[in-house]
Amino acid sequence: MSGVEEHGAAVSGGLSHRVPDLGALELLLAVARLGSLGGAARELGITQPAASSRIRSMERQLGVALVDRSPRGSRLTDAGALVTDWARRIVEAAEAFDAGAQALRVRRDSRLRVAASMTIAEYLLPGWLLALRAGRPDTAVSLHAGNSATVAERLLSDEADLGFVEGLTVPSGLDSVVIAHDHLIVVTAPGHVWARRRRPLEAAELAETPLILREKGSGTRQVLDAALGGLARPLIELSSTTAVKAAAVGGAGPAVLSELAVGEELSMRRLVRVPVAGVSLARDLRAVWPTGHRPVGPARDLLSLTRD
Repeated sequence: MSGVEEHGAAVSGGLSHRVPDLGALELLLAVARLGSLGGAARELGITQPAASSRIRSMERQLGVALVDRSPRGSRLTDAGALVTDWARRIVEAAEAFDAGAQALRVRRDSRLRVAASMTIAEYLLPGWLLALRAGRPDTAVSLHAGNSATVAERLLSDEADLGFVEGLTVPSGLDSVVIAHDHLIVVTAPGHVWARRRRPLEAAELAETPLILREKGSGTRQVLDAALGGLARPLIELSSTTAVKAAAVGGAGPAVLSELAVGEELSMRRLVRVPVAGVSLARDLRAVWPTGHRPVGPARDLLSLTRD
């Protein structure tokens, strides 16, 4: 520690011993205003003996008498009047500080910036945000949808308060918690040859076939590349789950998508699920935030909703 730092530490520590706490200063102001130690004690919600003890403690701390006590009431000494004037400035400054801090909390709690990878943004977040609105109707929510890498970037640059990702790993610099589990499936249009096959696809055949895929950097692509040893072949690369799904429904080719995203298309037979053997396509869905900065306010509430 430098000499300047040592001096600063000494001054700070010394002040904490020489300056009375806010409660004591507020008591002194109440005595000055009411002219009665008992009245000041009642106003502050403490007993008269406790108030007397606090005044005596403050007098010992400052080394001067502050209050003359008599059967007719309590009167400030000359030193007490001067200390009261200083105390008023300190208490007013503390009130201004508290008001400013409250304003910051209100501003923080009036907005929520969310960044989410595409599948979560499109198929899970709408329900969570609807539930959040029921409890926090005055919170304005902004949502940025992108791949997992983009979510990490926005969190680390303080452009988002809470994020959601779908990959196998947690981006560097982020803490996380698993909020749900997901499974990728291979789907294709009913007219594709795979829609009529009876035996499951093997990993080698899946790796050899050009597929409609999400772009690199997305959680979906990360899981598929890991399952196939980085051998997935793109027929088309698209930057949203909806676009991949539309291309598959249109017959462009097989696609790999979250089962969360294709429930309606499967039930209406616009897409057909193709069985796969020997390939693990399971993944965890995670909420993420910058390391050491646990979500607070609306972000904390949204996180609780996702886990419920």
